[in-house]
Amino acid sequence: MANPEHVAILRRGVEEWNAWRNEHQEDRPDLKSADLTGLGLRDAHLDAARLGGTRFSGADLTGAFLIAAQLRGAHLGDSILRGANLRKAHLIGADLQRADLADANLHEANLSEANLRGANLNNADLRGANLSLANLAEANLLGVTLQGTTFGDTNLTGARHLEGCVHHGPSTLDHRTTARSGELPRRFLRGVGLPDRLIDNLQSLLSDPIQFYSCFISYATADELFAKRLHADLQDNGVRCWFAHEDLKIGDELRPTIDDAVRLRDKLLVVLSETSIGRPWVKREVEQAIDEEQRRGKPILFPIRLDDAVLDATSGWTTDVKRRFIGDFSAWKEPAAYQAALDRLLRDLRAETREGED
Repeated sequence: MANPEHVAILRRGVEEWNAWRNEHQEDRPDLKSADLTGLGLRDAHLDAARLGGTRFSGADLTGAFLIAAQLRGAHLGDSILRGANLRKAHLIGADLQRADLADANLHEANLSEANLRGANLNNADLRGANLSLANLAEANLLGVTLQGTTFGDTNLTGARHLEGCVHHGPSTLDHRTTARSGELPRRFLRGVGLPDRLIDNLQSLLSDPIQFYSCFISYATADELFAKRLHADLQDNGVRCWFAHEDLKIGDELRPTIDDAVRLRDKLLVVLSETSIGRPWVKREVEQAIDEEQRRGKPILFPIRLDDAVLDATSGWTTDVKRRFIGDFSAWKEPAAYQAALDRLLRDLRAETREGED
C-alpha cells in the first residue's frame, strides 16, 4: 500500500511535492494503489515512483516526469499526459483508455498488455517501446515516432492515422498483430520493414484465399490521374496491383523492372486512350502480355479504354486487342458510370471465376 506521508505531501500540491522531492532525492516515493483520481499534477516529479495500481483516472499529468516509474496496472483512463516524460516507464497492464498522450515521451516504455483503446498518441515517441498484447484499437497514431518498437499480438483494429507514423528505422510486427488487426495501411507496413512481396499477399496468407488476380497497370503519363484513381480503388477492393508511380524505387532500371513486374503478375491491365496507343512502351507491354498468354496458355491481357481511339486504330497490336472485350471507362469522370465500369472489372478479375484456366 502507499506511504500515507507521501500521499499527503502530493495532495498538498505539485509545488510542495517537487520541493520535497528535491530535498529527498534518495527517497523513492511509494504511491502504490493510492486514489489520485482527478488530481492536478502538472509538471509533477514522479520519476522512479512506485505507482502500481494507482488511480489517476481523469488526472492532469501534463508535462509530468515519470521516467522509469512503476505503473503496472495503474488506472490512467481519461487522464491527460500531454508532453509527459514516461521514458522507460513500466506500464504493463495499465489502463490508458482515451488518455491524452500527445507529445508524450514513451521511449523504451513497457506497454505490454496495456489498454490504449481510443488514446491520443499524436506525435508521441514510441521508439523502442514494447506494445506486445497491447490494445490500440481506435487510438490516434498520427505523427507517432517508431523505431525498434515491438508489435507482438497487438490489437491495431481501427487505429487512426497509421499511415502517418514516422519511422526512424524498422520495428517488429508479428503475424498475430496483422491477423487480429485487419488490413493495415501499406505505408505503415513498409515503414515497419515488411517487404513489398509479403505485403502484397499478407491478407490472403493470413485469412481468406486470394479472391482476385494480381495486376500490372500499363498507361500513358497523360492518363495518370485516371490510373492513380483506378490503382487506389483496385487496392481498396483487394486487388494486388503493380503501378509504376507507386512501386518504382529510386535507382530502379526501368525496363527490366517493368518487364519483371509484367511477368510476375497474373494480368496486364492496359489503359487505352488516344495518347497511350501511340506510346512504344504500351505497345511493348501489350505484346509481352500476349507472349505470356501463349506461354501460360491462359488470358493475361485485360484492356480498358478511356475513349474510342483504339476502336478506330489499325496497327497490328491494336488489332489483337480489338478481338477482345474492352472495358469501357470512357465516362470515368461521372461517378455512377465509373462505379459501374469498376464493378464489371472487379467481377472479371475475381480469381474464382477463372478456375477452369488453371
